[in-house]
Amino acid sequence: MPTLWSQTLIPTARQVPAEAEVPSHQLMLRAGLIRKLGAGVYDYLPLGLRSLRKAMEIIRQEMNAAGAVEVMLPALQPIELWERTGRRAAYGPNLFIVKDRHGRDQALGPTHEEVVTELVGGCVESYRQLPLCLYQIQTKFRDEFRPRFGVLRSREFQMKDAYSFHLTLEGPGGLDETYQKQYDAYCRIFSRCGLPYMTVEAESGPIGGSASHEFMVPSPTGEDTILVDEKANYAANVEKCATGPRGHSFDGPPTGELDKVHTPNCPGIEDVGKLLKVKPKHMLKTLVFFGIRMKKDEVPVLHGSGLPGVGNDLKSLAQHDCLRFVIAVVRGDHDVNEAKLRHQFFALYPEFDTLVLGDPRLAQEMGFTIGYVGPQVIAGSPWQKQTLLMVDPDAAQPEFWVTGANDVDHHVRHFNWNREVRDPLGDHVQKHLVVADIRNAAEGDPSPRGNGGVLKQRKGIEIGHVFKLGAKYSDAMGVTVLNERNERVPMIMGCYGIGVNRILASAIERENGNDANGIIWPASIAPYQVLITPIKYDGAMKDAAGSLASSLESLGIDVLIDDRDERPGVKFKDADLVGFPLRITIGDKSLATGQVEVKARNGSNGEKGELVAVDQAAARVAELLKSL
Repeated sequence: MPTLWSQTLIPTARQVPAEAEVPSHQLMLRAGLIRKLGAGVYDYLPLGLRSLRKAMEIIRQEMNAAGAVEVMLPALQPIELWERTGRRAAYGPNLFIVKDRHGRDQALGPTHEEVVTELVGGCVESYRQLPLCLYQIQTKFRDEFRPRFGVLRSREFQMKDAYSFHLTLEGPGGLDETYQKQYDAYCRIFSRCGLPYMTVEAESGPIGGSASHEFMVPSPTGEDTILVDEKANYAANVEKCATGPRGHSFDGPPTGELDKVHTPNCPGIEDVGKLLKVKPKHMLKTLVFFGIRMKKDEVPVLHGSGLPGVGNDLKSLAQHDCLRFVIAVVRGDHDVNEAKLRHQFFALYPEFDTLVLGDPRLAQEMGFTIGYVGPQVIAGSPWQKQTLLMVDPDAAQPEFWVTGANDVDHHVRHFNWNREVRDPLGDHVQKHLVVADIRNAAEGDPSPRGNGGVLKQRKGIEIGHVFKLGAKYSDAMGVTVLNERNERVPMIMGCYGIGVNRILASAIERENGNDANGIIWPASIAPYQVLITPIKYDGAMKDAAGSLASSLESLGIDVLIDDRDERPGVKFKDADLVGFPLRITIGDKSLATGQVEVKARNGSNGEKGELVAVDQAAARVAELLKSL
């Protein structure tokens, strides 16, 4: 039975909502797919829900085909699970915490690694029960500081998350095998949803793990930065992307005497540059990080530092050889890449557990004037033995440099690496000064493939992410399985997520996903594939609309009939705004000759309609939908 427009809820709007910044947000509100209830929280109205469910059905089909089994896990999670894995601190304020009537903290899950690991740990005893892959499609929660871009960054959202469990990494039944199956399933899902996606190497972020790939939809409005070497078929997000070799040299005479300059209320690069008339590329950006080593019964367990399990008594940590100060230095127009910095740090200090950006108050107490720190702080520091200078190659050059003076409201000009750092460190320079790739890659950088290519920057929207977790969660939660030798070993895990709401937004944000008139849906996830628009819903036109709708539905095509008592122009504008892939218009004149007009919304034939005999219209529509 076809749906009538007048019997559903489609509150279209002509004006662009003031708070909507990107096309998907604007058009989903205007087309009546969603309605804002609160910051980052949206009602899904009938059209939006239909599209959401279509995307979910495609996901379910492909997950089932890839050997995954659907479950439903609680959104309300005991906070103790998050504390056992250390992720309560890692997620920080993004984790929704609520208290029950007994005063116990509970988490509203943004993801379910802990919960699914606890489930499998309680149900799986033997390697004979592996591999196992479980998935769900469920509401997730994230306490975004600034929800924006509609459903692209909301506080409540729909996600498909899958988790696989294995005895081994390689071989039949191993993580690598399932990872590839899930990767291939994702390719099929996004292709069926009509999304032009690309896969990029990625960091695992707060999920953790080793290997990781993101699925991105290229879009100028995307929040994620992708760097691509088209020559080598290489792509990575900005957090992961390495660069090819970049030369460096500390040699070269000073550009002048070290000149200390008063720079009141200028802790930032831009402010100092304007005051001193110096471009950011001639300034050194210096950040202080704390490296922590957790040693049982030796680390003072205090509170207030923001470091997981570590207190605010940094002097005690230093005395127990559990502390390193890492001074990260990049050029002023670049940004420190914390993932790269951690990788370099842990390669030098594998016995350390944590590296975090230094708390300003604690760093100040230890002699680091945050906002005005310069690399030369190491030269006279009482903590020199515990301090490591890690410098990006672009900053390790014999140039004219401006940097912090290690004094509030002061900077220095004519900083020179040899004079201010290397000479004072003397024989200890190699121990305390390291040059490494620690910044975000940027357009124009040499490709890490070493093929002479350069990186080009694109913007994209993340729609899926797959991870090889390893034993991160099973180790933390003590979840083991009996192997062939009857030994208990931790299970190896994989994690695979899709932002279902983002599929809808990405379909609109993609190239040719919208125009001045509204949305252009892929037919597979459009709310309805066909809209039948009688110029007047009465008499012969009403009968023709009902008969044609029944013929289409018998072919498995979903149909909406616009039965409203509105002017044709209003109906046509609403049809284009919502973006139905095909519109069938029934008018007196065409119907008198036994014809209806069929018009595609994808720009084919300049969006000019074609007249089709009524008895052939259903077949023609089915044919056209194959290409949409």
